Amino acid sequence: MAQAKEQSQAMAQSRNNNASESTGEKRPRTRRPYYQRRPRRPQQPKEAAVPIHIYPLGGLGEVGKNMTVYECCGDMIIVDCGLVFPDSDMYGVDLVIPDFAFVVQNKDKIKGLLITHGHEDHIGSIPYLLQKFDLPIYGTRLTCGLIRNKLEEFGLAGKTKFVEITPKQKIKLGCFTVEPIHVNHSIPDSVAFAIDSPAGTIIQTGDFKIDYTPLACGVTDLTTLSEYGQKGVLALLSDSTNAERPGFTATEQKVAAGVRNLFARARNKRIIIATFASNIYRVQQIIDLAVEDGRKVAFSGRSMVNNTAMAQELGYMHIPEGTLISVEELNQYPPEQVVLITTGSQGEPLSALSRMASCSHRQVRVGPGDFIIISANPIPGNEKSVTKIVNGLLLLGAEVIYESMYDVHVSGHACQEEQKLMLTLTRPKYFLPVHGEYKQLKKHALTAASLGIPTSNILIAENGSNVILTKDEIKLGEPVTAGAVMVDGLGVGDVGNVVLRDRKHLSEDGLVIIVATVDSKTGKVLAGPDLVSRGFVYVRENESLMDGAQSIVENALDRCVEEHVRDWNSVKTRVREALSSYIYRRTKRSPMILPILMEV
Repeated sequence: MAQAKEQSQAMAQSRNNNASESTGEKRPRTRRPYYQRRPRRPQQPKEAAVPIHIYPLGGLGEVGKNMTVYECCGDMIIVDCGLVFPDSDMYGVDLVIPDFAFVVQNKDKIKGLLITHGHEDHIGSIPYLLQKFDLPIYGTRLTCGLIRNKLEEFGLAGKTKFVEITPKQKIKLGCFTVEPIHVNHSIPDSVAFAIDSPAGTIIQTGDFKIDYTPLACGVTDLTTLSEYGQKGVLALLSDSTNAERPGFTATEQKVAAGVRNLFARARNKRIIIATFASNIYRVQQIIDLAVEDGRKVAFSGRSMVNNTAMAQELGYMHIPEGTLISVEELNQYPPEQVVLITTGSQGEPLSALSRMASCSHRQVRVGPGDFIIISANPIPGNEKSVTKIVNGLLLLGAEVIYESMYDVHVSGHACQEEQKLMLTLTRPKYFLPVHGEYKQLKKHALTAASLGIPTSNILIAENGSNVILTKDEIKLGEPVTAGAVMVDGLGVGDVGNVVLRDRKHLSEDGLVIIVATVDSKTGKVLAGPDLVSRGFVYVRENESLMDGAQSIVENALDRCVEEHVRDWNSVKTRVREALSSYIYRRTKRSPMILPILMEV
């Protein structure tokens, strides 16, 4: 009976529970003892934004030597690898290249070298980099052709793998996906790069302008740039060369009209035109005008001959049959029937035009019957060299035309309005002006700020900066090794500040060498001292000065004997100081003094 009652109560309790569930009533919750409680799940932190590092190794604070490294998720790519020509105070230096220490240190991470176009300030250092290690090179057809020519000159043909790319062809390099974008410049096959990574998309313009009436290859691909802007661009690295020039850069068509007028003016004269050997568009214009005028065409200068031959082979240049002659054949034609296209527009000392100005060109003699056009603008620092050549040519009787006189040159770089258009189309979150001296970078930064980009999102970096970008911030990390490596002949990096200082000293005040033979035990002078002057004074006209100098050296050596000074470095120092003091008192000059003591 009792058992039946308990079962009845349990069934009733079950019905009550079901009823409470059906009516939505909440059952009272009992708190478990702490030892039975489940541990709370820890809150997951927000996923950190993926950073991308940008390391400019050249091209900032200078015009030339362009080289930029990108790193993301352990992978690296390089954009451009150029050189710059030396400043006037770099005595004897042939050219300057970036310091490759950082890329050599990280060579196992590097997936490839991407080249925007074929100018020396973007490809000139490639042979020196390939002497350190191999890496694949990605460039357009003409760019790869120019690099191959350069590698052949260095004996590096076949050294590396070339991958020819075309605009809109996406390239996968580690975590990076890179798309070339066609841009106008003064050389065909120029591209910008859209560099996509887990951190976002970065656009590096390379050298560009926006020419609405280009001679070939079409207008800069504004559509693709705009599409990237709509998708979202993390950062823009843009050409700052002409940041100080308002308006738009003139079209290349303007040069054709200007040079055509000059051809008419030089009707009965031989025409010599100097321009960049890599400016294939300009050279083609000149050839077309020569054909119109019934003239033969010859090339002078190794780079001009090599580049035009390669451009013809690849189909970028067309010369009608029977038009081209060798420079040796020039004198076989009347002056009014020939055009000579030459290198030397930048005043390079060994260029063909420079040799013509100094009467050292073996095939060409300049005279009153020559009409010379310099179809280029001097690169900053080359003005004096160009002026020297112009003066030399004028002294020989030639008529010389250069950029400031007529429309014989237009820039290949964007002016302010084109820079604004690039910023407006790409709509970057962050902006880094590149490719220019500091004043140009600063002006470009101000232009970007005028378009509404916050100044906190604009960064003027330096060579060696470690720019860290995420979707949330831009900041600087620890800098990396970057600098200038000087090339002198076959020597790479063996000319540093000490050597340049000595060369500067020698160039300013000359050298005096002291030669003496001394007893190794007593220190007494056995022969000499003899003094040799180089670049200091003309000895025959300054005998009293040199006699006095010899006496000073003798007295200094005698005092060392009397005072028992036997350390030869100390003896040399005393002799040098005594002679230096004497010469300065007499001449107010400080030549380099080099004592040579031979012990017997």
